[in-house]
Amino acid sequence: MTTKAPPPVEPSPEGTLEKIAYESVAAVQIVEPNDRHRLGYHVWRWLTTRQGSLEDTIRESGVRLTTLPEIAVKSIRDSLASKGITSS
Repeated sequence: MTTKAPPPVEPSPEGTLEKIAYESVAAVQIVEPNDRHRLGYHVWRWLTTRQGSLEDTIRESGVRLTTLPEIAVKSIRDSLASKGITSS
């Protein structure tokens, strides 16, 4: 019995909210790589619905940060602002 390789993952096109969300969390210091994917998903979900605050989104994602949450929020806000997205 053999297992087939998974299909390749196609990167998101430039300028999409998904790409912006995942790029915005690239500089956040986290414990495991999967936490980065989880945080990216939660930021994308927040960008599409704008429910709650960015701080709540990071807390709800359950990621394990190696820095203070305030530093992570500032990093994500700065990244989003550089793409022209306000996070208020």
